[in-house]
Amino acid sequence: MLKATRFWAIALFFFKNKGGKEFDSMREVAIAGMGLVKFDKYDGQKGRPYKEIYELGAEAITKALKYADMEWKDIQVAYGASMFGGLAVPNQCTSRLGMPGIPITTLEGACSSSQQGLRQAYHDVANGLYDVALAFGTEKIPPGLIADTLSPVWMLMMGFNLPGAYAIGTRRYMEETGATEEDMARVAVMERKNAIMNPNAFWYQAPELTVEEVLGSRMVASPIRFLMACANANGASAAIVCSKDKLKSKAKMVTIAASAHATATYGYNNLGFHFREKVNPNPTEIACKQAWEMSGYGPEDMDVIQVYEAMSPAFLWDVEDCGFCKPGEAAKLLREGYFEIGGKMPANTDGGLMGRGHPTGATGLAQIAELFFQLRGEAGPRQVPGAKIAFNHCSGGGPNALCHVLKR
Repeated sequence: MLKATRFWAIALFFFKNKGGKEFDSMREVAIAGMGLVKFDKYDGQKGRPYKEIYELGAEAITKALKYADMEWKDIQVAYGASMFGGLAVPNQCTSRLGMPGIPITTLEGACSSSQQGLRQAYHDVANGLYDVALAFGTEKIPPGLIADTLSPVWMLMMGFNLPGAYAIGTRRYMEETGATEEDMARVAVMERKNAIMNPNAFWYQAPELTVEEVLGSRMVASPIRFLMACANANGASAAIVCSKDKLKSKAKMVTIAASAHATATYGYNNLGFHFREKVNPNPTEIACKQAWEMSGYGPEDMDVIQVYEAMSPAFLWDVEDCGFCKPGEAAKLLREGYFEIGGKMPANTDGGLMGRGHPTGATGLAQIAELFFQLRGEAGPRQVPGAKIAFNHCSGGGPNALCHVLKR
């Protein structure tokens, strides 16, 4: 009977969801709990603790279960993510919690990996396949140079690695909009300021940055400087989503109003998405459009937002691509304090990738966690007063873009 029910649920989903559009009969999905493991090195050096990747993942899941007032046996399906972890890392994490025999799927979508897991968990619950689902991401980034499998060898030999691609995209953006290197530095300053107040951030309680310090840091790929790039931290994040009837407490309930995922294609220019190519479909714009349509909200309705910025220039073009300002306006608004806590559109209140740190497989759900805590009024000194609707944008390797709208 259960198998037949699931079959018809899947059939109904694909029949009504042709073209990627959501349909009215989907169940409302709540976030029951979230867990974060502080983003740090975990390498056992300089007095820092040492933890394996599966220990980090298991710890994040345990925290999410405790927050949701649930037990491991309550989880019916799980999606685990890691970019560098290797074989069956999600299974290694969950085996430390018990062996319930549930399906555990491993996902890898670069920096958006764990948020892709959230989207799958969301659809499982929304379409009635399961009532309680888990998504989590865990990461320990290898030391040294990170292998680049996105680019052909000839591009790497010419210096077109990720910083090089960002640099070219930044030059183009600066030429088109009039943004300056000082504006890129201001993003880093804002992110550090927010991260200092976040106990789970890599730069928690660190000294504040100045524009002069950022511009004085060593050049990586002009105009990108060292302090304009995110910290490659390690850590883990987890989210439990469920149907409303399975939620233990409906006080300050946070639900997912939209979950969208769009992609672009790789062509001759494998990193064309960073060159800001006009011929390349912009997955961020596509996913945002889907999220706004699905939720019934627009950029002007948001109280707090998260946007992806592995390097500071990306913050500027991402808030534009997401519709929070017109093309070319982001730098001006940044100078006016528009995106700061206390500004009109507070962004990356936890420090973002640059301040919180960027353990790739765990980043997507860490973004969601900040919005979850903001909507529940639990963000401490970073709290945006009265926040009720939030937006998240996450990028994965460039061709992946995910957008979520949360509401209380």
